[in-house]
Amino acid sequence: MKAYRTIPITECGEPLVPIQKGLFPLFDPPPYVACGAPYGDASPWMLRKGVAEALTRAQEKLITRCPGWKIMIFDAYRPNEVQAFMVNREFGIKAKEAGLDPAALTPAQREKLAEKVYKYWGVPSEDPATPPPHSTGAAIDCTFMDEHGHEVDMGSPIDEGTERSDPNHFATATDTAGKQAHANRTLLAELMRNEGFHMHENEWWHFSKGDQYWAWCERESKPSNQAIAIYGRAALLK
Repeated sequence: MKAYRTIPITECGEPLVPIQKGLFPLFDPPPYVACGAPYGDASPWMLRKGVAEALTRAQEKLITRCPGWKIMIFDAYRPNEVQAFMVNREFGIKAKEAGLDPAALTPAQREKLAEKVYKYWGVPSEDPATPPPHSTGAAIDCTFMDEHGHEVDMGSPIDEGTERSDPNHFATATDTAGKQAHANRTLLAELMRNEGFHMHENEWWHFSKGDQYWAWCERESKPSNQAIAIYGRAALLK
């Protein structure tokens, strides 16, 4: 079990609210909808109210740093059913990359693939004590759009399961593109951190505030801090 999943949750009852489409450009079509993920009546473009407000403050500060730039949303709320669908899809992709039949994986093969899959993906869970981060409505995957409406180069695309996804992968780059990618990642991380978000240790694009992963990061950065999660599985509020 990942360490952050042991963090206690005291649900605050805050509702999911729509992301302001006029303020934040959204990937269209929604990436996981395009993959066939079963959202049902749910929308990926939702966040807990407090998280959405913090994201808006980050956007307001971005404008003062880079006029015309916007925080572009790749994915936000993700029901557990969607998480399970995408994780199973990722297992299939990793199996094929390894020359294996996704439909005939042995327990040992699946366990080996799990090390790669769960480095980037939260574990699907119906247990209220261990919700995947995105299923809480507290996590968001995002990047930048520039003043010309173009996605900013961050060095690697969102959801790339390679070492390039590490937030500091380009920290020692000597080429112009690598240096700029690191500068862009640093700016995004700074804006989000200043509004109380924590970034995923393996993903430059993933940020959360108030979930178990966030509380775990709080504890890791401040040993005296016994932070707990205030957002559990958002579906429980329905």
